[in-house]
Amino acid sequence: MKKLLCIIMFLVLSFTTGCMSAPYYDSIEAQYNQYYPINNNEEYEEIIENRFINTLDMPVSTFAADVDTASYSIIRRKLSQDILPNKNAIRIEEMLNYFNYNLNTPAEDEKIAVSKELSKAPWNEEHLLLMLGLKTEDISFEESVPSNLVFLLDVSGSMNSADKLPLLKKAIKILVDQLRPIDRISIVVYAGAAGLILDGADGSSRNEIIDALDSLEAGGSTAGEQGIRLAYKIAEKNFIEGGNNRVILATDGDFNVGMSSQSALETFISKKKASGVFLTVLGFGQGNIKDNIMQTLANKGNGVYHYIDSLLEAKKVFMSELGANLLTVAKDVKMQIEFNPLHVKAYRLIGYENRILEYEDFDDDEKDGGEIGAGHEVIVFYEIIPASSEEVIERFDFDDIDELKYDQTNYPEELFTLSIRYKEPDSDYSLKDEHIMLITQLTQSPSERFIFGTCVVEFGLLLRDSEFKFNANFSDLLTRLNSLLYLDEYQEEFITLVEKAYNLLDS
Repeated sequence: MKKLLCIIMFLVLSFTTGCMSAPYYDSIEAQYNQYYPINNNEEYEEIIENRFINTLDMPVSTFAADVDTASYSIIRRKLSQDILPNKNAIRIEEMLNYFNYNLNTPAEDEKIAVSKELSKAPWNEEHLLLMLGLKTEDISFEESVPSNLVFLLDVSGSMNSADKLPLLKKAIKILVDQLRPIDRISIVVYAGAAGLILDGADGSSRNEIIDALDSLEAGGSTAGEQGIRLAYKIAEKNFIEGGNNRVILATDGDFNVGMSSQSALETFISKKKASGVFLTVLGFGQGNIKDNIMQTLANKGNGVYHYIDSLLEAKKVFMSELGANLLTVAKDVKMQIEFNPLHVKAYRLIGYENRILEYEDFDDDEKDGGEIGAGHEVIVFYEIIPASSEEVIERFDFDDIDELKYDQTNYPEELFTLSIRYKEPDSDYSLKDEHIMLITQLTQSPSERFIFGTCVVEFGLLLRDSEFKFNANFSDLLTRLNSLLYLDEYQEEFITLVEKAYNLLDS
């Protein structure tokens, strides 16, 4: 009844004040939350979109790889409730990386396979879009190295709802069914205090693990610091040499007791990854999500951040992402692209705003990159303004780079050079691969994976009401989506979400 009254108040105010015609982030989301405050305690880091960079000012773009997918699941949950997502929850790179693009797998002498495709930008035919895809080798869970997994579970009072602790327990049981005798499972919980529930049970002890899960109940405040410290202690105690050693933090993100500052958490997690124990973060529920903290923890811990909004998503994450894909095959992965000013007047990296690195960070092995697991795909889009364009681009001051490959005369056939740095999971020293693309590889008939990727990008631009959306619109977006012949169930679901958002914004 309270929710119904809140919605009625929202609708009345919307029509009487004329706010339905105002920018939708100032009207629909803000006013809805004022009267039905489901999002008031959620926190998202501000995203300032990457701008176009004049190639003559800075021809090199550097950033860390990212395979997080949480943003897409958060967007899906909000839209399923007829709520437009917080603008800062829309991270286009995580939307892209949620889907499977069936990229080519690495050759025998490769760690990471690279795909490249270039065509026109659907929302601005004067611009080009470059799609880069990274893919690691697929490894079945049965063939992967032993896993030492420590589940760090938030059982505080804020987890006491069906979409939090109960869903979390169901999700872990999905993983338990896949475990082998060589795998070890521990469970640490934290609320008013931290406690060890299960210590290094082998994967064949299914009943013991299930009983431990079933005993958990939510209550108390959130002693995040004690829980994290204990979880790493147990992971190091049960450490498997050459294995997959990982803490899996599952929470609604509410760290309100102990080491709660973001800087303190970053420092602690960064130091602990040196032990060979990596971190995966799983977000549950709504109302308390501290998306900014959870993303930071995963990034600093050489891990991945997922948001689980349903049992279907739990199956996707716990059967795939926490199965074979949990095995790290490349850590501190960084990408650096030098564009040829002979062909590129300006470029814009779409997304990855919180993964941008300085030019010199690329060769610095002390600087963090991203973790890529077995079978993971990383998708990157650049919007490119051709050198022939008369478009005026804002100029920025950058430090000079001494060693550049391209000037405006040499290598006339090349569009760019892509360099990738990564470390083996047990190494502190990086390796480097290089790839080039020729301007003649521009195509007027892009692949279905390229078209679908452009649809995901355009959807993100529209949801963000991006200043770079140009002629992006839902009608053209849906036309392209509906022209695709080969879509899996998650891509089909994506079309439904696009239609829902269109209807919300058009109402």
